[in-house]
Amino acid sequence: MDKGGKILVAGGSGLVGSAILRKLKEKGYTDLTATYHTKNPNDNEINWIKTDLTNQRETEKLFETTKPDYVFLAAAKVGGIWANNVYRAEFIHTNLQIQNNVIHNSYKFGVKKLLFLGSTCIYPKNCPQPIKEEYLLTDILEFTNEPYAIAKISGIKMCESYNLQYGTNFISVMPTNLYGYNDNFDLEKSHVLPALLRKIHLGKALEEKNWEEIKKDLNKNPIEGISGKNTQTEILNILKKYGITEDNGTIFVEIWGSGKPKREFLWSEDMADACVFLMEKTDFKDIVKLKFPEINDYTDPKEYAKKEIRNTHINIGTGEDISIKQLAETIKNIVGFKGNLFFNTSKPDGTFRKLTDVSTLHSLGWKHKTSLEKGIEKLYAWYLNTVSSK
Repeated sequence: MDKGGKILVAGGSGLVGSAILRKLKEKGYTDLTATYHTKNPNDNEINWIKTDLTNQRETEKLFETTKPDYVFLAAAKVGGIWANNVYRAEFIHTNLQIQNNVIHNSYKFGVKKLLFLGSTCIYPKNCPQPIKEEYLLTDILEFTNEPYAIAKISGIKMCESYNLQYGTNFISVMPTNLYGYNDNFDLEKSHVLPALLRKIHLGKALEEKNWEEIKKDLNKNPIEGISGKNTQTEILNILKKYGITEDNGTIFVEIWGSGKPKREFLWSEDMADACVFLMEKTDFKDIVKLKFPEINDYTDPKEYAKKEIRNTHINIGTGEDISIKQLAETIKNIVGFKGNLFFNTSKPDGTFRKLTDVSTLHSLGWKHKTSLEKGIEKLYAWYLNTVSSK
């Protein structure tokens, strides 16, 4: 990317987009535009434009107005296992609309390079471990997040197809489970790590009978409309519904499943670093050259027709995983919760293991820097300062 190029981050206010914007600013990029959907982040260093990316005309107008050279497609409807399973239609419909509009307009308005962010849930439920990029579409998907996964697979194939037909330079990355600043702590819809962090934090506050902290937390992020303004009985009832309970003086925090499934987690700032690195250093032709060394001329897309070019996406992760039980114990120690963790085996575990093979990313010259424990410590400090204590 040229330092003076116009950069658009679609979905700049969320976990992924905000991390990418911080990394771009850190590296000296100044012509930055980002979209938001509801609340304006009010960062004066960035040109914020409220845009409904599911709307074709609004998205087209965005590209007409900003004329970006480079695009990071970080906008998406996301959520944890519960939200993915319940809001199935919304997850496939919304994500397909966003992707179709942004990718097509990137082609239409001559964007030099686009980076599409997916998720490792694209891979089959019973995938060999660690998961290589070529395992895509080799078996059935995990049912609970199938609609979201299919949408993201469509985004990968759309980027590949536009590259092969039109000679565009669109690359796709599949980050593993992310966590970090601006994460979603809504207990109805959040992913496992921020959900555990908040539940265990609330468990600690209840353990210490720190009602001021509980009320601050609920005022910032109400649970099903229950805030710090509700009665203690109403608050205790909603906490109980989400698995934070007291029994004979001991506080219990419920965790869905057996705790045995293993997951890989990546600090969002590391993810952003990898994305900017790839946008600076790696083009679609470089990925084709790496994965299909028998092609003679990598500068001529017509040469690609001699091979079945597929699975050109790149995994972004750590190559290390941890059980949900170990994760919960780690968070418990960092938060300082002294109560008990209860694993509810009547609830679904989801896929037993999802560990990415990151050898492609390593071969391109990038490795993660932040350990899981250090990342959780940073996130909890941010949570206390930004979310819970306001």
